[in-house]
Amino acid sequence: MASETSSNSPPVSPSAAPTPRILIASTALLSFISFWRAAAIVLNDLASSAYYAGGIAEQAVGKSAPWFILAIMLFSYAVRAIYVESCSMFVRGGVYRVVKEAMGSTLAKFSVSALMFDYVLTGPISGVSAGQYIIGFANGLLHYFHLQPVASENAAAAVFAILVTLYFWRQNIKGIPDSSEKALRIMQLTTVMVVTLIGWCGYTLWVRGGHLPPLPSRESLELSAGSVGWLHVGWAKRIALVGILVGLGHSVLAMSGEESLAQVYREIEHPKLPNLKKAGFVIFVYSLLFTSLVSFFAVMIIPDAIRKTYFDNLIGGLALHLVGPYPVLLAFQGFVVLVGTLILSGAVNTAIVGSNGVLNRVSEDGVLPDWFRQPHRRFGTSYRIINMVVILQVATILLSRGDVYTLGEAYAFGVIWSFVMKGLAVLVLRFTHPGDREYRVPLNFRIGSTEIPLGLMIISAALLAIALINLLTKQVATIAGIVFTILFFILFTVSEHLAHKRGQAHGELDQFHLESREEISPQVIGARPGNILVPVSNYHKLYHLDAALARVRTERRDVVVLHVRLLNRAGSGESGLMPEQLFSSVEQYLFTQALALAEKHGKPVKLALVAANDVWDAMIRGAVALKSSTIVLGRSEKLEVAEQARLMGMAWERLPAPRPPLNLEIFTSGQEQMVFFLGPHAPHLTPNEVGLIHKLWLHYSDVLAPEEVHHHDIVHFALLELERELGEGKDSELIRRLREHIAEGKSHQTPPPQ
Repeated sequence: MASETSSNSPPVSPSAAPTPRILIASTALLSFISFWRAAAIVLNDLASSAYYAGGIAEQAVGKSAPWFILAIMLFSYAVRAIYVESCSMFVRGGVYRVVKEAMGSTLAKFSVSALMFDYVLTGPISGVSAGQYIIGFANGLLHYFHLQPVASENAAAAVFAILVTLYFWRQNIKGIPDSSEKALRIMQLTTVMVVTLIGWCGYTLWVRGGHLPPLPSRESLELSAGSVGWLHVGWAKRIALVGILVGLGHSVLAMSGEESLAQVYREIEHPKLPNLKKAGFVIFVYSLLFTSLVSFFAVMIIPDAIRKTYFDNLIGGLALHLVGPYPVLLAFQGFVVLVGTLILSGAVNTAIVGSNGVLNRVSEDGVLPDWFRQPHRRFGTSYRIINMVVILQVATILLSRGDVYTLGEAYAFGVIWSFVMKGLAVLVLRFTHPGDREYRVPLNFRIGSTEIPLGLMIISAALLAIALINLLTKQVATIAGIVFTILFFILFTVSEHLAHKRGQAHGELDQFHLESREEISPQVIGARPGNILVPVSNYHKLYHLDAALARVRTERRDVVVLHVRLLNRAGSGESGLMPEQLFSSVEQYLFTQALALAEKHGKPVKLALVAANDVWDAMIRGAVALKSSTIVLGRSEKLEVAEQARLMGMAWERLPAPRPPLNLEIFTSGQEQMVFFLGPHAPHLTPNEVGLIHKLWLHYSDVLAPEEVHHHDIVHFALLELERELGEGKDSELIRRLREHIAEGKSHQTPPPQ
């Protein structure tokens, strides 16, 4: 039986023992990123809208659409201020609890339902838009070689979107995470494309001349029955404010992805709020130039007669109408399509990850049964949620038949209402939680002791006005959005009622006492230095814990079972987790199974829970904090053993000096053990290497006699020579020779793992 404080408590049979009360210390082990990387993550979402927002807006309001896109991009800076204030408040518990605390349970469930509509639509519109760009480029190539183009672009784009969605479904089932490094590389490539595009468009206008799009007016607004929905066209054009709101409503999806700023707040390095503001400014300038200029250039460069054929492929069409020979333009279009596919496909993945994060939070809040969060037997991911989201996304793609305009209009419904609920929640919290904040949305004044947040009120009112006009003008989107939101609202309400009626506790689960601590240490856990750390994540895969318990003598060394609760970026918002969210019934069952193994072996274990945004850093830093000597892992279903060891080694290298050496043991399900050493250590030498050292020693012992030469002199001299060549700029040549040597060694033998 596991013990609370003593490592020498005798084992107790489950039948004779009372329900165990185990002290579990929890803490946060977070990895932090620069504001540049944070900006890159957000721009990966936000920049994707540049590929379709301009075409959708022009279809709705005509040639004056770029002015509305520009207005939305300027307004996005005000909306971003709301997210900065909400981050500075740091209300714990996720989207549901933040809105619930501000406006009650009913509106909280409504806000999450609308947010889910946003996420479910993000994937289809991004995938279909990427498909439209690829098919447009393919048709251009076929036309250049005088071949028959693809007949149905929408159908082909829908097929591509489904394939991309299924690909990322599999990746998310396996649990392969995104990284800020990957986002930064994509944005670096995107920046090359954006700078080239802007410069080339400017040169084209200088050579050919051009005119700005007409300013919005009664005459320039090309409103139709399809763009005003239940409103009357003449009425919408006569009343200036209504016409402006209609144009803004059809352009609002240009700032979709804005909510990602709050999702990366937790990961931004110190000082957090100043760096968040810097990231926000970078995002604002980048998206303002990219999204709005694309829309302006398209109207100014692509002839009116043919521009409508590029509404679903606006940047691709723009690339083909620049100054230059057609083959060069076609090659540039290919570059545009490559960058667009990377960004838009990434948005498909973000939609799945975000939906999974939101529904996991809802499940943690007791609104959805924990059944949804049951881990996959192999990969330990919440596959039931992922399956449900992907089914909804594929159904959406099929229902839309690959029509970007229809998807965009529906997508805007979720985007604007998620902004409205966020704005209203922050506004209400300004009055219900009037305490000090590091940041406030500007334009505030006092009447007596009451602060009046005028700026926040204006922004929230503007968002609400756009949302209401969207309800009246977008018939398909309104019907689909309301039906979807109501269905999810009913699902949340019924499941919450049933969960509360049943209670979340299960008779077969051990009960644990969760005690939050700022730091984790041997004293907090009750473990002696030199302990064995065993990270666990999937209660179906505890064979490495079984192996560790089978061979350890716990009277000499303690075993610490560590669960790293990974804080997913998307869907988590800026808020931290409440203790009961960190330790839901899924974690409870995981630790119950770990205790069952400990009871089976008759050996005590210590239990610890940490929250982190990088699992490798968390395991290494947890081991260092607990003064562990060994980390024991199970073989990953997602990664090769060598890759697991490499990632652990890289996390070890990121530790501040001095870094203590650690042993890493990885077990397979068949109890095969592989041992690695983290930190400087003597390498394992095969007989071939020992023989080669000895051969060289014999030769130089004779040559240098009567000088005394040792084996270590040979090794040290060879290493110094390698370092000298490295310093002389021969790194690429050394890498080539080393790669050839490794390949040759693998073809002759399989050396033991290092």
